[in-house]
Amino acid sequence: MSARRERTEWEVVAFLAFIGMSVAFGIDATLPAFDEMRPDLGLPPGSNRITLAVTVYFLGMAAGQVVYGPVADRFGRAPTLRFGMAIYALGATGSMLATDFEFLLASRFVWGLGASAAALMNLTILRDLYTGDRMARVMSTITAVFLVGPVVVPLIAEGILRTMSWRWVYAVGIVLAAAVTAWGIRFGETLDPANRRPLRVGPTIDAFRRVVTCRRTVLYASALLFADGAFLIFLGSTQQVFEVVYDRADEFAVLFAASAIVFAAGFLAINPAIGRWGAHPVGVFVLATAMALAIVLLGLTLATDGVPEFWTWFSLMVVGNTLLALVTPVAMSMALEPLGDVAGTAAGVLGFGALTSASLLAAFVGMRIESSTTPWTVGFLVYGLVALGFLLAAGRAPDPVSDAA
Repeated sequence: MSARRERTEWEVVAFLAFIGMSVAFGIDATLPAFDEMRPDLGLPPGSNRITLAVTVYFLGMAAGQVVYGPVADRFGRAPTLRFGMAIYALGATGSMLATDFEFLLASRFVWGLGASAAALMNLTILRDLYTGDRMARVMSTITAVFLVGPVVVPLIAEGILRTMSWRWVYAVGIVLAAAVTAWGIRFGETLDPANRRPLRVGPTIDAFRRVVTCRRTVLYASALLFADGAFLIFLGSTQQVFEVVYDRADEFAVLFAASAIVFAAGFLAINPAIGRWGAHPVGVFVLATAMALAIVLLGLTLATDGVPEFWTWFSLMVVGNTLLALVTPVAMSMALEPLGDVAGTAAGVLGFGALTSASLLAAFVGMRIESSTTPWTVGFLVYGLVALGFLLAAGRAPDPVSDAA
């Protein structure tokens, strides 16, 4: 299909939200299964090594993006997505069949490699069709719709776990890969033929150079990197805190799903705010507010020897991470704004840098969470403050000339 085929905004939102759900499934379906997975993989009860299953998934996502980006700029978004979904299904199959922890980690990395194509095409297709503040608004709507997934997936996973093995949770990933592939064929191609780039070393290096030498892009990407680092602590370590710190493992799936409703409300609220005040001011406001809450949470954490009252911790954690997540549409849309003609490569470079670094930052904190939430709270505050500094600097950077959508 033509890159210029008319698509309604809601058609775009639905398709890209579904792609996002396929990426998030590899995380959201895993978290409720940690308890059941440990004995089957040779890990002792309560072992925090299981959180590496999330870390390597993100590392796989990061590694794939730097390759998929130039490929998508040469061959198009649709074939790149189909290839990625084949890798996704392979990784899900390996994870389902794993009998030891090392094989699981290798399969999860492959699964992440496949998911990286979906994550990258999500951003790249969006930049093909929109730019600037409009891209940020559509991205926030996509995220709000996408968050139906984190509401439903943990509950589905919990339902499967009550009657079957955790392996059947991963089997759903194979079905998702087939569904994304089928819908992608119908959605068609969005790459403008005029922006198709040869897959040669010279043009690819030139595109990389443009990404890393655009000061405003680098600053927004750096803000996203540290904001994601703080947010991935939430994704990777929440189940560990529920189980080990608060002894509430049975409540995790329901409360994690409930937190997604708060996230969705936040993304719906930010959409009109961006339309009225612009993406950058809204991004600064939500991140500064998140840091104010982080300071309050740190005070409560230190006053209670690292274990605040559960509902106080949970409420502040959910609201703070919701605000932190709202930085993503702002930072990513502004970082990609001047790079529309190399959107695939640019999204790949930014995704590789952000996901690799953010995953390692989150793992550094997650591996230190044992009987206390103090490492989480300190990591959240430190990473968030660094992100805020980069975001403020990005607002003072020269305004680049953006490409037309």
